[in-house]
Amino acid sequence: MTRTADIAVVGAGLVGLATAHALATTHRQRVVVFEKEPGVAAHQSSHNSGVIHSGLYYTPGSARARLCTEGRVRMVEFCRAHGIAHDVCGKLVVATREDELPRLEALRLRGLENGLGVTALTPREFTAIEPHAGGLRALHVPESGIADYPAVARTLAREIAEAGGAVECRAAFQRAHDAPAGVRVEVSDGTWEVGAMVACAGLHADRVAAASGVETDIVIAPFRGEYYTLAPARQSLVRHLIYPVPDPRFPFLGVHFTRMAGGGVEAGPNAVIALAREGYTWGDVSVRDLADFARSRGARRFVRTHFGTGVAEIRRSFSKARFAATLARLVPAITPDDLRSGGAGVRAMALTPQGTMVDDFAFVERGRMVHVLNAPSPAATASLAIGHHVATRVLARLG
Repeated sequence: MTRTADIAVVGAGLVGLATAHALATTHRQRVVVFEKEPGVAAHQSSHNSGVIHSGLYYTPGSARARLCTEGRVRMVEFCRAHGIAHDVCGKLVVATREDELPRLEALRLRGLENGLGVTALTPREFTAIEPHAGGLRALHVPESGIADYPAVARTLAREIAEAGGAVECRAAFQRAHDAPAGVRVEVSDGTWEVGAMVACAGLHADRVAAASGVETDIVIAPFRGEYYTLAPARQSLVRHLIYPVPDPRFPFLGVHFTRMAGGGVEAGPNAVIALAREGYTWGDVSVRDLADFARSRGARRFVRTHFGTGVAEIRRSFSKARFAATLARLVPAITPDDLRSGGAGVRAMALTPQGTMVDDFAFVERGRMVHVLNAPSPAATASLAIGHHVATRVLARLG
């Protein structure tokens, strides 16, 4: 028996749930969300550092900058309204070498252009905020914070159901194609006829697009970020968030310290190629995922470009001492004995055929479908803003 809904959303991560929530509560659409896992927010949305990003790093005027700014405000308001753990505690970005000082100043100017209250601090000034931090100079970014994103996801799912929608877990997407009334969506537990479809499939975004008849030259490459936590007796070394100045040779922010919304302090992540799209350990291997990676011209070019840095990241993955030494640049008192094994997350990095990272949110529209092909950090922070943006786009496809 074919079931029906106004709009289907593929993927119950934060972006998918926020889109469905906007459609169900603001636009009064009858929505169904398909999720292959037993529960919501099973991957990127719950395997991250829990940071509310300020928008410091993003090109002024880009979708990434605009949606982060709007999303940060929406996220804080949502957490306050629903009693979800969060704290707008601010963060430090610390320069520990002379060659980082020009980049720190460039970040300050970019932050000001993005409307942030960033302030450059001397060591005496920044140690008043983080007494154990070390370095030459720092930026204070008061808009940054932390949030319990899994709780946000559960709240969104509950409110979707209360608005008459449905979140169908253990319903793996198989394919979609045009139908007379809109889109026919096939999932593992049956077929649906819907007026339109949104795909927010994260680590599988390119595959869902292909299975929907959408051609794209973007390929998703999985990168794992591994975390340690600070031993309870050493958590006082970090009060809020402490970040390094990003290394321009590598498209990640670098290992940093995050005080978590649920208590404790997390340290990381590094960035290593995952051997499966959902590969949270070195033992998680997918032959299909590795074959897709090897066939991708963009992935091969990316590896060649960043080979040296990638090898260093892998060496750090297997050495707590190396990990601790990197962290000690920010907090000199850190030693390997202070670190406890933490979790890991896998980031969906969208790559072009030229081997470059897609540096902004990427949306593709076809017929009555909207595909979110790239939702990089700060997607969790920006999710509520992205959801409203995507909801508007898909409603426009309905005419």
